[in-house]
Amino acid sequence: MERPYVIVSAAMSLDGYLDDVSPKRLMLSNAADFDRVDGVRAGVDAIAVGAGTVRADDPRLLVRSAERRAAREAAGRPASPLRVVFSPSGDLDPAARLFDGEGGPVVVYTSDHGRRACPLGPEAAEVVSLGEGPVDPRPALDDLARRGVDRLLVEGGGTVHTLFLSEDLVDEVHLVVAPFLLGSAGGPKFVHAAAFPQSPQRPLRLAETRAIGEVALLVYRRE
Repeated sequence: MERPYVIVSAAMSLDGYLDDVSPKRLMLSNAADFDRVDGVRAGVDAIAVGAGTVRADDPRLLVRSAERRAAREAAGRPASPLRVVFSPSGDLDPAARLFDGEGGPVVVYTSDHGRRACPLGPEAAEVVSLGEGPVDPRPALDDLARRGVDRLLVEGGGTVHTLFLSEDLVDEVHLVVAPFLLGSAGGPKFVHAAAFPQSPQRPLRLAETRAIGEVALLVYRRE
């Protein structure tokens, strides 16, 4: 069984930050790009984020467009993709909107310790242990494939981006670049320091560039 096709999607400043250090979320994109991302969500089978994104942004990870939800249902698919969280510690707030039971199923991939510590009940999420130690994305992808996931959208944050990219599990990168720098006001970054296979000797292929208002969309694919 082949692993799912993995797309990493992010918006960042010119100097690589996903957000600033203020308590309010920084908007790095615009309405037209949010609609583009919604279209990408509508075309995948699962959306994944890390626990840090759940804590910082409290996302619901749903397809927003009623037309796109209806089209998915007409094709025999759920209105929104399966929601996935990577959390080695299992430290997740049951009050987060992701776990309110209204947006469809959620799967949390964690460690043995995280499974024991996770406060989520079965009505909120299915908590799946991938063993002791750091969470390995490969068995998670195997499990998602068994669930019928052919296309996975990874939406952050930097820890999860780094995890998938450093393990050479990313087929496509959608990167939106905002026209400013954050410098000392920058918070989390697109990726952390790691050994990446996407090196000068093995670069990704630039497949698309597009201006969306004041931001730039770059789409890269692996060779």
